Amino acid sequence: MKITETTLKGVYTVEPKVYGDERGWSMESWTKQKFEAAGIHIEFVQDNHSFSATKGTLRGLHYQLEPMVQAKLVRCTRGSIFDVAVDIRKGSPNYKKWVGVELSAENKKQLLIPHGFAHGFITLVDDVEVQYKVDNGYAPHYDGNIRWDDPEINIKWPLEPTVLSDKDKDAPLLSERVKRNDLNFMFNEDLRLWNM
Repeated sequence: MKITETTLKGVYTVEPKVYGDERGWSMESWTKQKFEAAGIHIEFVQDNHSFSATKGTLRGLHYQLEPMVQAKLVRCTRGSIFDVAVDIRKGSPNYKKWVGVELSAENKKQLLIPHGFAHGFITLVDDVEVQYKVDNGYAPHYDGNIRWDDPEINIKWPLEPTVLSDKDKDAPLLSERVKRNDLNFMFNEDLRLWNM
């Protein structure tokens, strides 16, 4: 298993080692010991699974607030997506910066997204399934989102979305969330990102 930090500190790509023969293939998609050896200590509590029927379906950008923040380990098990993490921690040197990675059933890559990051993805083909582990359950009262096309963040999506939920269409800009004091993520360089 290859665990590589991206250009954003605390966000990692994970590439499982795939073992194949004439029968097919097998792999470990997550191994606690290997993550801990890489300095990542996380206790997942729930697995989620979504299906998107149409190419160009965009979900995001979503997050949960303290005390119900979620770290996620995201993978695409059917089709392909462009998966994005955005740093929304006030005071972070990477505030408003984003990283995007293509995840697909073929490449088997995963994206590990820590607390204090918004997350979203767009489907690159029809009939896509995405599965992800979280370290906290869904909490509607702590749920938030920001605009997928926020000009201050300026994500370079690989295609124009064709399907969005009403919630995502009507999401506020990050600056509006900050103005209303809707975000409670604070960056503290003295705290280890993955000591959760």
